[in-house]
Amino acid sequence: MRGGAAAVKSGSRPPWLGLGAAVWLQVTGGGSSTFALYSHALKVALGADQRRLALLGVACDVGENLGLLPGVLCNRLHPALLLLIGAGACLLGYGTAWLLVSGAAPALPYWLIWFALCLSANGGAWLATAVLVTNMRNFPLSRGAVAGILKGYSGLSAAVYTELYTGVLRDSPTNLLLLLTLGVPAICLLTMYFVRPCEPSLVETNAEQVHFMFAQMASVLLGVYLVGATVLDHVVTLNNIINYSLVAIMVLLLFAPLAIPLKMTLFPRRKTPSESSECSDNGHTEPLLPSSSESNLGNFEEYDSMDIDILLAEGEGAIKPKRRRPRRGEDFRFREAILKADFWLLFAIYFVGVGAGITVLNNLAQIGIAAGAVDTTISLSIFSFCNFFGRLGGGAVSEYLVRARTLPRSVLIICTQVVMIITYLLFSMGLRATLYVSVALLGICYGVQFSVIISISSELFGLKHFGKIYNFIALANPVGAFLFNTLTGYVYDLEVERQKAGMVDTDIACHGPNCFRLTFYVLSGAACLGTILSTVLTVRVRPVYQMLYAGGSFSQPRSSAH
Repeated sequence: MRGGAAAVKSGSRPPWLGLGAAVWLQVTGGGSSTFALYSHALKVALGADQRRLALLGVACDVGENLGLLPGVLCNRLHPALLLLIGAGACLLGYGTAWLLVSGAAPALPYWLIWFALCLSANGGAWLATAVLVTNMRNFPLSRGAVAGILKGYSGLSAAVYTELYTGVLRDSPTNLLLLLTLGVPAICLLTMYFVRPCEPSLVETNAEQVHFMFAQMASVLLGVYLVGATVLDHVVTLNNIINYSLVAIMVLLLFAPLAIPLKMTLFPRRKTPSESSECSDNGHTEPLLPSSSESNLGNFEEYDSMDIDILLAEGEGAIKPKRRRPRRGEDFRFREAILKADFWLLFAIYFVGVGAGITVLNNLAQIGIAAGAVDTTISLSIFSFCNFFGRLGGGAVSEYLVRARTLPRSVLIICTQVVMIITYLLFSMGLRATLYVSVALLGICYGVQFSVIISISSELFGLKHFGKIYNFIALANPVGAFLFNTLTGYVYDLEVERQKAGMVDTDIACHGPNCFRLTFYVLSGAACLGTILSTVLTVRVRPVYQMLYAGGSFSQPRSSAH
């Protein structure tokens, strides 16, 4: 299986069954987002200061965004093989961290733990690439909704693990790391059969729109439930029976997307000829997307006589066909995409937006302690839910903007960057009263940017090499996180030394607004830069979106000849 071609599964249910399986993989593969739950245990076990701990958070960011290799291989390997590689990485990475925290192994060196966390997070990148590329190719006309749903569930990962952490694992970082070590590979093995390519539907139907709406509503219900369960756990003392019941309900809600293929099985409907776009069941190999020749022949009447003469000459071998450079909206090769200014604008926006946001997430436990909020689970749950809401809402709102107004999705990025300027200034106050509001706003903005950039990159540069192109853009996340986390750790440790000067105190935590004030001023300035870059991108790509969505729905442009 090479060049993006893979054996496809017949029937109308497999794409939706694959989407339901992808939901589980996105949730379980987001273990790196729980770093705040076990970061203090790592800090104690290693005897590390805040700078070294911050670099461990960077390891998670580096691993999570080193998706270039799976992006390349997703066109050559079956998704199941990508999932197996990701499962192995999680087993080794989280297993090593568990050995350190549990004391089951002798003291492990700092560099080994850094590499283990990077490896475990990279396992999540393999999982995300497999499910995201496969499902966006299965639903090419609804890529905004698909990206929003999958990245939305990924955003809920931290809240799901937090519920397990407080309700079943007894607030034990050791138990959490053991769950990640064994649980992620188990889910991969159980779901890998269902994540597979199918010939895409190129006709939008009301039934498909209803199915996507159901999946979105199911994810919203899960998010609201998780926030409610987390708050309930902190308001009243729950016994084991109630805790296990809450977890059981959460698991049932995670199964909700699978109700779509179940409904299609129990209540099948007769397809019209225009909807007969599913693949046959003869097991032969077909491309996942229509070829350029098929697209050109489908629009044969649009060519003038000179074009027809050239096409006939090419077909007879009289002249050698030339491959023109693709226009924005068509399929780009990776080496062609990196020559475009839009590509590097997306990279820079990702750097200042997502890179800064992940820095706050990695230091959320210490930010809470500095503001007087010792319990990290509430902040993490709020961030997780709002991150999910931003990812899901970003996909849905951006779909409305491009279809109803033909406005670029990057308009949403401009709005979120402006909000993030204000949010970082709220964080800089270091007040407990504004902490949760700030976390909520940051989660929404972070989630919107995460999902919208995925759709933008696929629309500007096509789906054929989407995995490779997007995963390279995602490298901006760890680069930004490394720089911002280095600054954060340096400022934090300076303030700790100032507060503990002349004191005999074993407390290595920093207290008060000065711990992160300078950091948040810098992040606010970065958000100002992101606003400017997003505005430039929006002005540049407006004509592209007017072309792609001129009829109120996505229209695939004619690709260049290959």
